[in-house]
Amino acid sequence: MNDKKNNLEEFNMSDAELFAPVSHDEFESERITAPRYSYWKSVFRVFFRKKINIIALALLAFLIIFSYVYPAAIGYDVDVDPYINLMDPEAKHLSPKAAMAKFGANIHWILGSGASGESTFDAIWYGASISISLALTCAVINLTVGVIVGAVWGFSKKVDIFMTEVYNVIANVPYILLISVIVLIMSASFWSMVFALTITGWIAIAYFIRTQVIIIRDREYNLASRCLGTPITRIASKNILPFMTSVIVTLAATEIPSYISYEVFLSYIGMGLKDMSLGRLIQSAQSAMLTPGWEIEFWSPVAVASIIAVVLYIVGQNLGDASDPRTHM
Repeated sequence: MNDKKNNLEEFNMSDAELFAPVSHDEFESERITAPRYSYWKSVFRVFFRKKINIIALALLAFLIIFSYVYPAAIGYDVDVDPYINLMDPEAKHLSPKAAMAKFGANIHWILGSGASGESTFDAIWYGASISISLALTCAVINLTVGVIVGAVWGFSKKVDIFMTEVYNVIANVPYILLISVIVLIMSASFWSMVFALTITGWIAIAYFIRTQVIIIRDREYNLASRCLGTPITRIASKNILPFMTSVIVTLAATEIPSYISYEVFLSYIGMGLKDMSLGRLIQSAQSAMLTPGWEIEFWSPVAVASIIAVVLYIVGQNLGDASDPRTHM
């Protein structure tokens, strides 16, 4: 008995605490002690755990601010500013040092001047705003349509039969060729480019989502929901799509930079926007690429377009990884 008493004394607790009656309340018995879980708090906690993500996000914020805020702050007029020094032959194709010597040391001339005597720095950021707007618009349209159609496609056998045939036809047509034909038929405006990039751009996303839905749809809780008469649209929106957040974010990470690349490529071959986008700037500065002293006119918009695409991809990919609940442990 003394030995047992000594053993109980190791707990450093009174008899009342050791032998207190236990409640048999059914709700209390089911309660468990666990920390509260917030999905998005966990996403951002995992995302900001890596220093590279903080650097990439800061760089992305800098690019967006300069693309949208800077042209508005200086009152950039696309109809006037590119041609303000057109009649001055000494203002054309100036290096940064020569431009600052002629116009004064300010931010407008840190990248020199172009073929019309315009500020290369100002033109690049105005063009970046157009390219980013185009990419974001196309990504929102394609992802929205693709995710909705893909979710229904994966659940409905009738839709699956029809959409599979549509996919087999459209997927065999080269995407860049289809875009080029549409742009040639229509005027090369901002919205015609959006139309060309989204008319079939959603179908590859829908097919990918359809594959993911097929993997998830036959799990036990989805079968139970269908047996209880839950509509397919509700099962898709409540039971399946929330599990695919990381997949959708990863898709966005690859889609947004790709649209910038399409716009730059089409403009480079003379089939892009009429607006002064990054692709249009690169196309206009082709002759400066190999001309001694003029190279910065070509390589500066190329560098900005590349940096924007890479940073968007890095942020999107890492945010997609952080959106996976398996990384929250």
